Amino acid sequence: MSELNILGVPRNRKFSPNHIGNDDAIFSLTAKELEKLGCTVRISFEDDFLNSEHIAEQKIFTMARQKEVVKKLQALEDNGAQVINSAFGIENCFRTNLTNALNNNHIPVAESYIVPTSYKGDEVFDAITGKGYWIKRGDFHAIHKEDVSFAASRNEAREILREYELRDIPDAVISKHLIGDLVKFYGVRGTDFFFWFYPYDNNHHKYVEYQSINGDSAYYPFDAERLKQVSTDAAKAVGIDIYGGDAIVGKDGNFHIIDLNDWPSFAPCRDEASKHIAARLFEKFTRSN
Repeated sequence: MSELNILGVPRNRKFSPNHIGNDDAIFSLTAKELEKLGCTVRISFEDDFLNSEHIAEQKIFTMARQKEVVKKLQALEDNGAQVINSAFGIENCFRTNLTNALNNNHIPVAESYIVPTSYKGDEVFDAITGKGYWIKRGDFHAIHKEDVSFAASRNEAREILREYELRDIPDAVISKHLIGDLVKFYGVRGTDFFFWFYPYDNNHHKYVEYQSINGDSAYYPFDAERLKQVSTDAAKAVGIDIYGGDAIVGKDGNFHIIDLNDWPSFAPCRDEASKHIAARLFEKFTRSN
């Protein structure tokens, strides 16, 4: 087999809130594992990639999230390049797109509604029962802590929407606050790799102050194999291979996905994960069409 030339496009650091080192580490380890498999890997950072007039490689692995970079990757895909995670899948993980995709594919998620940030009505707040709401920017991932905010009342929720509107964020997702254990998971679709843990027990969460809202872990028993299957189905629904996310496990053992991300940090398991990620990339890049 001829030498496999691969381009890697890592994530711009401003899109790695509180996880810059972790995101850099999983990407670098994956590149090294690909080189062990005999690949030649060239790295192009997001801004350099965006300014490049010609991209020679037809095999690209990426953690990029800058919207202009995602669009350029999509254009390359449309012209025959193979990109993992697919840039179309990356865009599907923007919050509003993600909410629609998971709902349309019957993934168990927290009850959620998409609204313009100018929303002044009561219908959505009347529909969501329980204690509080999560307000999340809809047009992108969370970059700042305020991009995912808890509101104990509809008045607080309206203030958050107003702040989003002032920041020119066009829409938001309003979700029901679920009571239960927060569980974080990582997976590589097409492999046996799946890892889950309780992030607050390991001091691993982007915004640790959320623990005071979510509460300490009660360790409710649940079916981890079903979580693996559901999260795999969710990743397939949005079109990504390398994924992670969060779920809330209730007292009855039922769980709901509350977030899904394209290529997260895999920080607690990155040495093992990088091998599976590289193997998945290599398998897809060398598969006969």
